[in-house]
Amino acid sequence: MVTFEAGARTAWHTHPAGQTIIIQSGLGCVQKEGGPIIEVGPGDVVYFEPEEKHWHGASPKSAMSHLAIQEEVDGKVVTWMEQVSDEQYANE
Repeated sequence: MVTFEAGARTAWHTHPAGQTIIIQSGLGCVQKEGGPIIEVGPGDVVYFEPEEKHWHGASPKSAMSHLAIQEEVDGKVVTWMEQVSDEQYANE
């Protein structure tokens, strides 16, 4: 379980075996590279394909908690990349 305060988000990243997040509370935002920012709320389930570049976090005005499910490949679970800029985040 991961909780993001309002306005907090991950950096861009990938998972070698993909990732599923299940929103537990609050409002959040997710974006897959090249796609729109999508608002998510309690009960929403988002799947990221293996090696799909993405980010996720809270909405600007609400905290968000989610369960994160991912598996490792050769001991690796995630590859962290550049930060999501304020401009990218505000593009919701």
